[in-house]
Amino acid sequence: MRLLRTPEDRFTDLPDFDYPPLYCDLESEHDGIVRISYVEAGPFDGPVVLLLHGEPSWSFLYRKVLPVLADAGIRAIAPDLIGFGRSDKPVDVADHTYARHVEWIRSFAFDALDLRDVTLVGQDWGGLIGLRVVAENPDRFARVVAANTVLPTGDQSMPDEWLAFRAAVQKAPVLDIGRFVQSGCRTKLTEEVRAAYDAPFPNEMYKAGPRAMPGLVPTTPDDPASEANRRAWAVLSELDIPFLCAFGDSDPITGPAAPVLQRAMKGAAGQDHRTLENAGHFLQEDQGEELGRIIARFVTG
Repeated sequence: MRLLRTPEDRFTDLPDFDYPPLYCDLESEHDGIVRISYVEAGPFDGPVVLLLHGEPSWSFLYRKVLPVLADAGIRAIAPDLIGFGRSDKPVDVADHTYARHVEWIRSFAFDALDLRDVTLVGQDWGGLIGLRVVAENPDRFARVVAANTVLPTGDQSMPDEWLAFRAAVQKAPVLDIGRFVQSGCRTKLTEEVRAAYDAPFPNEMYKAGPRAMPGLVPTTPDDPASEANRRAWAVLSELDIPFLCAFGDSDPITGPAAPVLQRAMKGAAGQDHRTLENAGHFLQEDQGEELGRIIARFVTG
């Protein structure tokens, strides 16, 4: 794969995000070495929470969540998906596959960091990837928090709003990352925050990840990822670990998934599922501190 690496000076003066970047090299026989970036907060020996972002954001999205978890004694780890944030960026859209992203996060969490008893927090693609990792490695996880996410198999139709989003991403000659994030928030982002979402992408060559992800969502029953996601549903629905839904109340794309997950997942029974008011698709922006408190209570009991 041809890889790009965003110059570090693009990440200076990020608002409320002064965590030092950490890096791991992920190595595989087929893909070679790919560098993934992440940030940490909280005590190293605390219970582990793995915070996975989605499209088209990066770990900056969790800047309001991280300090809340750290104050609760939790080791919070927020990686940048490959193609996003400070992580390496494959240049070709075709280099991004659902299976590769699952393997990259699995390798990061277990081969590189050897994490155990993990609480997954997955939002958007962070859930599509993270729920697969949980289903394929259930012995490594203690809990799951699904936040504005879903695990599609292509057996049901996607909302019109999502189809419009996919078309907009695929057709835009210039992909305005900050604008897309703003469109999924109830609150108005400052110019500094929008610039932080644009920071990983100096020009269009760096945006293969954001351009690729909508096309990787299974929308037909014979999609390359459909069967693996069906197998994941079968495992997750019988998995006896606590499963919590924390969804924003203003997300037309993934909002309908919350009751589906609550009914389907064995570990969701009896949990204090939460709907966060005045929170859009990027609920970490709209209600990040409250989301952090919900996660902390879930983890610490």
